[in-house]
Amino acid sequence: MAWTVRRTVNRFYEVLSTWYGAEHPRCAVAAMTDSSGKAHCFRPAVLSQKYPLMRAILLLALVLGVGPLSCAAADLTADQVRELLTKADRDRPADLAGKNLSDLDLSNIDFKGANLTGANLFAARLVSSNLAGAKLIRANLNGAWLMGANFAGADLSDSSMLSLVILGGQVKEKPNFAGANLSGVRMIADLPGADLHGVNLSRANLGVDMRNQGMGQMRTDLSGANLAGANLQSADLSRSLMMFADLKDVNLRGANLSNVKLAGADLSGADVAGADFTETDLEATVLKGIKNMDAAKGMDKARNRDKAVE
Repeated sequence: MAWTVRRTVNRFYEVLSTWYGAEHPRCAVAAMTDSSGKAHCFRPAVLSQKYPLMRAILLLALVLGVGPLSCAAADLTADQVRELLTKADRDRPADLAGKNLSDLDLSNIDFKGANLTGANLFAARLVSSNLAGAKLIRANLNGAWLMGANFAGADLSDSSMLSLVILGGQVKEKPNFAGANLSGVRMIADLPGADLHGVNLSRANLGVDMRNQGMGQMRTDLSGANLAGANLQSADLSRSLMMFADLKDVNLRGANLSNVKLAGADLSGADVAGADFTETDLEATVLKGIKNMDAAKGMDKARNRDKAVE
């Protein structure tokens, strides 16, 4: 019966996400992904007061200790994953492609370049794990715990990384994405001061979805992050926080920088052809040696343009 109720509650949260969901990385009450892989979170107290039927279902869930978890159990246990990785090496990496590894504690593990293409790592704990060089193409990392994780050189192209858990707990180190392939990724995360130098974020969507902000605007925070030499061509960075970020020699061709807070950021040598700076905050932003400034868009509408450093 408990399993049936759990599935019912999970289905309730999924339907609820369709009606009232909002992407919200800091939601402390509940978070889940719907059938399309999109992350949502809810404040049950508020919703249950407004909708009596929700209150009844939520009370039932709380009595039975049921939360908005993944409807399907993981394909492997954490111990089974560790055993597979123990037998693997970087010449013969473990094949975990397409596996459901949601909610598992996979902390402090060396994945040895494992193939995790299409894997479901929703809410998995990857604290201090080594995923350097791993294949995570189209992986679902929504809600994953990534404190201290190493993704250097990993392929995370077209993956989903919403509601990442970066802050909190004993491990204070940010995840390392240096040289990783994050092209086409969908990400909303707090990554101030993170190492993203040389990363490929072309076509990535880190921007705010203004149609889905019912619980307050949440945005990607890359303040003070190292993005030197990164590829951000055609990336959507709208409304992101990038104050004092290192953006030297970055490819920003065709990027959407509208309403981005770039105060104090260093764009020396960056290529901004076709980039949109509408309403971008450029106070004390370093624009020395910037390339193709005449081909940038919305520069006349940028805020504090007269306070930029050229």
